[in-house]
Amino acid sequence: MNRTQPNSNSNPDTTFVDKIAKESKRKLFAQNRSTPIVWSGFGMMGLIGWSIVVPTLLGVALGNWIDSNYVGTHSWTLMLMVAGLSIGCFNAIQFVARESASIEDEQKQQQEPIQRRDEQESSGVIKK
Repeated sequence: MNRTQPNSNSNPDTTFVDKIAKESKRKLFAQNRSTPIVWSGFGMMGLIGWSIVVPTLLGVALGNWIDSNYVGTHSWTLMLMVAGLSIGCFNAIQFVARESASIEDEQKQQQEPIQRRDEQESSGVIKK
């Protein structure tokens, strides 16, 4: 039986702690890198779509009402449809920008404790 004897310097507790630390780092990394759920993406697309469609349809309805009640040379339906579409696109862009900033802030907050611990380990404050 060829068993290698562990070093007299290595403590079984420290090797166990190191294994647990490596495993937890791996799991945290996997959680941070996970892809979002497909249904969440579909819901986000629907929300953005409705934020564009609703102002556009309101513009069409208001423009149609103006055209039917006040006859003129210009088509209010077309003008207010374009205005509603523009407002909807602006709302969608603002929503996506806010969500993107929120996701980035969340990722930074999740990374800070890991980076702080790594810095402390490398500087020797926390012994491995």
